[in-house]
Amino acid sequence: MATTKRPRTLDSFFSPPPSKKIKADPQDTPVSDTLAEPRQYSVHPTYPFNIAQLPAEIIAILNFAPAAEPTIMNSQPDLDLLYYQPYIPKDVWSPLFDFLRRELPFYRVKYTIKRGPTETLINTPRFTTVFGLDETARFSPTGVVVDATSGKPCGQTSYRCRPRPIPECIDVLRRLTEASTGCTFNFALVNYYATGSDSISYHSDDERFLGTDPAIASFTLGAKRDFLLKHKPTEAKHESEVKAIKLPLASGGMILMKGRTQSNWLHSIPKRKGGDADKGRINITFRRAMVKGGTENYYRYNVGEGGVHRWNEARGEMVEETGK
Repeated sequence: MATTKRPRTLDSFFSPPPSKKIKADPQDTPVSDTLAEPRQYSVHPTYPFNIAQLPAEIIAILNFAPAAEPTIMNSQPDLDLLYYQPYIPKDVWSPLFDFLRRELPFYRVKYTIKRGPTETLINTPRFTTVFGLDETARFSPTGVVVDATSGKPCGQTSYRCRPRPIPECIDVLRRLTEASTGCTFNFALVNYYATGSDSISYHSDDERFLGTDPAIASFTLGAKRDFLLKHKPTEAKHESEVKAIKLPLASGGMILMKGRTQSNWLHSIPKRKGGDADKGRINITFRRAMVKGGTENYYRYNVGEGGVHRWNEARGEMVEETGK
């Protein structure tokens, strides 16, 4: 009878950290220069409510990111990760988590999938939200979706969804991440794991609309949760296909998955009992969608057609708002 093998620890596969920090292109505008006078709210017709901007004191500390050198993780076949422990400075872990949980709109998406003749209703086991637009279009200064090349309005029939610009409270972190990694992102997906029962099963972010060898930056705020990685099945039957790699994702940390990782590896956040898991975890991932199919996919599975939820401090939980 087959036995389940325990996940490996970090020491078994980490290579030494790099000797130099990743630096932004000197031609880039410094992030701090763009944040001198942030607006009070991010406003757009597609938002269910105006989204508050980060307080100046949080922005000031965020500008010291990354807070640590990344650890290179590439000793396994096809694996190419940078693991920051942490990326976000410690002084803003709690206030940033509280702010985003309180100020962002979240959804509990339901959708159907068809397996053969059978349709199955899927209840997403976490709260989700998404912002952004693929490379074929952009938001004009007035917030209208326009063609990326011609600048002409795309029209209401161009997308079946209603794309939303990334609000400033998230875009601050996107710009910092681009500056420190050299990657470019146009989407922000946010997951809220309310309890240890919220999870995401093994999957890979290898959709064609992300292009070849996509880079995905994944942030953790709040409760620590395990992040499991295993190689996809191959004829060679790598040991990493049966022995999962376990990374403890703590508040403020970030994993940059790049290269051949998405096309060859699966990852998951399993359910967890006990500990701090029930205190809630926010996961922010930045991605770059290349075509319209990416925009359609992300809004269908992260916003859907259900009601918007918002954090209720008095009740200590996400509450669905009526009339949104």
